[in-house]
Amino acid sequence: MGFSIKSSAFNEGDTIPREHSCEGADTSPELAWEGSPEGTRSFSLIVEDPDAPVGTFIHWVIYDIPGNRGGLDGALSTELDLDDGIKQGRNDFGRIGYGGPCPPRGHGRHRYFFKLRALDVEAIGIPAGAGKKAVEKAMEGHVLGEATLMGVYQR
Repeated sequence: MGFSIKSSAFNEGDTIPREHSCEGADTSPELAWEGSPEGTRSFSLIVEDPDAPVGTFIHWVIYDIPGNRGGLDGALSTELDLDDGIKQGRNDFGRIGYGGPCPPRGHGRHRYFFKLRALDVEAIGIPAGAGKKAVEKAMEGHVLGEATLMGVYQR
């Protein structure tokens, strides 16, 4: 089996539980991964909604996750810097850390992609609080593989 990501909160293609949305506690779901490519020294995770009416909306940017980690606990803090050197960036809500699904009422079902990238560096060299574009630019040339988990949500 190749590089993959999953959650105990929902399966691929299933509805993300309300507790992980703006209608609930708005906490991050537990995530686990396996099969990371040889040479992986760190991970980054970006969660995005391509179905947002304003274009792709970023819900979470987290990076410099140590390469020996096999996942993230649920309900992570929204601090800039977490244990083990993990850094969080700014989402499109204008906040640090995870911001759960919150599509406009009546807009239909939105897809949320949890994109985990395995990197060949221990850190991408940018401070906590960066946005998606800065993180992706810093990762250029360092991505060894990508695993994606997709969940859906509607209000």
